[in-house]
Amino acid sequence: MVMERLGVDLQKIFVQRGRFQRETVLQLGVRMLDVLEYIHENEYVHGDIKAANLLLGYRNPHQVYLADYGLSYRYCPNGNHKQYQENPRKGHNGTVEFTSLDAHKGVAPSRRGDLEILGYCMLQWLCGKLPWEQNLRDPVAVQTAKTNLLDELPNSVMKWNPSGNSCCEIAQFLAYANGLAYDEKPKYEILKKILLDGLESSGILHKGLLEFSTAGHIRSSEASSKKQKVNAQKPVTEQINRVQNKLKDERIAGSHVIQRQAQKEEKLDGLINSERTQESTVRRNKYQHHQEFLSGVKELPSKTSSEDFSSSFCGRHQDFPSLSISRKRSSSYSYECPLTNAKVTNFKKYQTTGFWSTISQLTLSEETKADVFHYGLTIFFLLILVVLSLYFL
Repeated sequence: MVMERLGVDLQKIFVQRGRFQRETVLQLGVRMLDVLEYIHENEYVHGDIKAANLLLGYRNPHQVYLADYGLSYRYCPNGNHKQYQENPRKGHNGTVEFTSLDAHKGVAPSRRGDLEILGYCMLQWLCGKLPWEQNLRDPVAVQTAKTNLLDELPNSVMKWNPSGNSCCEIAQFLAYANGLAYDEKPKYEILKKILLDGLESSGILHKGLLEFSTAGHIRSSEASSKKQKVNAQKPVTEQINRVQNKLKDERIAGSHVIQRQAQKEEKLDGLINSERTQESTVRRNKYQHHQEFLSGVKELPSKTSSEDFSSSFCGRHQDFPSLSISRKRSSSYSYECPLTNAKVTNFKKYQTTGFWSTISQLTLSEETKADVFHYGLTIFFLLILVVLSLYFL
């Protein structure tokens, strides 16, 4: 599964800053209402809304994404809402710090539970902490503190804010969520209007830029709204520039790699061509040696040793041509003619040459001798192998 790359989560920014400004909290609340409405319309609830699961966009740090659907639940399969049923064995499910009263009782998650969890998150972001943070190891004590907070609305929320900032919008939000029935569909427009009225009183647009950035820089709360917007645009520009510079560096590195590969290929081609040239030269030299040898053999004088006889029935005898003159012999033949009883002696000198003496006089090149030796040795070993195989068979 491929997902879009996201930026830093709100929990890291919250830890750095301690708390968010009122306008930022209301902006986050409006955007999360849009997300929850979409999820609820598709028959699911999230069940684990918190700052650690809210991530800013990687390219646009003023866009917020809701992640981690490990505890999501299909509350209304095929249009049939789940029935309210408490189950103590499944009690206190989810993140104890933010989970709803229904989850503490073991009831299946619902739409009002998501709204209640979002109200607790906004209260923590605005005030910096929650009334039950000291008792998180005791889920029952946390459940009791949440029950008291909801029963004493809106005074419990108004008293909890130590900074003096007005948080009446969060009190109204929690009161509306607490007044919903388990299977009742929330009126999201009413909840959005509660938060939007608080933004309009501060002169801030709910779709405007958030005042914090992915780097977690703190801006002065005393700066005007114009300066805040200008400062909020700087992280976006810096991030875009970083991305563009990174892409340029990657392209440059890729071009260098391609050039190095091309150079390596050129070197390999040069080596292969040189080897081929050397091999062709060796073959050409061998061919020339063989041609010279053959031409020398053809050009040797071919002499014939014959005997001439005076009689007509005595034919001319021709021996094989000699390739080279190795020995000279002087021979005489005597013949008695039966008709005249005359002894005819014919002395003729001729030259004869033996086959092996002719071979021994041949002048061979070193390469030809090496080839003859190699082939002879190979044939010798093959004969040995044949003899051994015949013996063992």
